[in-house]
This record gives sequence, structure tokens and C-alpha cells, in this order.
Amino acid sequence: MIILGVILLIVGLVVASLHILVTIGVILLVIGVVLAVVGRSGRTIGGRAHWY
Repeated sequence: MIILGVILLIVGLVVASLHILVTIGVILLVIGVVLAVVGRSGRTIGGRAHWY
């Protein structure tokens, strides 16, 4: 999710210059970082102990 967010940010800012891609990229990036931090803390996310 983090990688997809970064790709959308790059495409939205540099290649296509579309603000909707930048917005979606930022949202995916933030969600990915939050899930990574919560997953590293040892808590279960959505009933799963690990995300593969």
C-alpha cells in the first residue's frame, strides 16, 4: 500500500499532473504507514496477527 501510494504520488505530480492521483496517493500512503506501525506494535489488525 505504501509503494502504491508513492507510485501514485509520482505519477500525479510529475507525469500526469492530476490532483486526484495525488490525493489518492497521499491517502494510500497514510493508511499504509498506519497499518505498518500498528502491525509492528504486535496488535492484531482485522482479526489477523500478521499481514503477508
